[in-house]
Amino acid sequence: MARLTAIGCGPGDPDLITIKAKKAIDAARTILCPASAADRPSIALSIAQPLIEPAKNQKVVKLVFPMTRDPAALEEAWDRNAEEMAREVEAAGRAVYLTVGDPYLYSTWMYLHTRLARDHPEIEIDVVPGIVSAFMFASRAGMSLAEGAEKLTIVPSCYDLTQVRELAKSSDTMVFLKDGQYFGQVIALLREAGYSADSPLAIGQDLGTGRERVTRTTLGAVDADMSEMRYFSILMVRRARNG
Repeated sequence: MARLTAIGCGPGDPDLITIKAKKAIDAARTILCPASAADRPSIALSIAQPLIEPAKNQKVVKLVFPMTRDPAALEEAWDRNAEEMAREVEAAGRAVYLTVGDPYLYSTWMYLHTRLARDHPEIEIDVVPGIVSAFMFASRAGMSLAEGAEKLTIVPSCYDLTQVRELAKSSDTMVFLKDGQYFGQVIALLREAGYSADSPLAIGQDLGTGRERVTRTTLGAVDADMSEMRYFSILMVRRARNG
């Protein structure tokens, strides 16, 4: 039976890829990875690249997922890539699919898995989890994600933010992922939602890479101009003990 392993490559540091993931990469004949365009590099592949041994001469296949919110375009891309993936896996016998972070947190993998499980039950599928950016960022910023009975909320900042005010009312810690250009709106909403000015806040970019930047401040002191923030960014805020 052909076997496909989805691998979480973590937020950017190859040293955070698990031993189990490394073993799966070594055993694969084909390495599949996502990219936003045919002429763009795969970030997931770039993270795992130091662990890929050139002597194994593995085939690398890039699957293109356009950066769009058009439902029809997304459905077409998921269908097309699932079929291409199935062909490659069946031809190779053993293959891996690399994804940034964890395969089941805001990843392209879940859409592919749904289609593969439905249309290609002959392919054996397993998943190796990866470290998500929120966990790595908490260690970099020295901030706890949650303690005791506290509640943690994770929000993709590049989508509808209208619910942030309501979510903030019942969240002790909030983590915002993906596009940092929206963080200015996030900061304004957090202030409106009642997070006090002394609430600890941290912002990071390009975690685990040579371009990594981590800034720790407070909600009252942070600059709301986020126009220069990169796509792969993260913002974390904790409700002040008295707020």
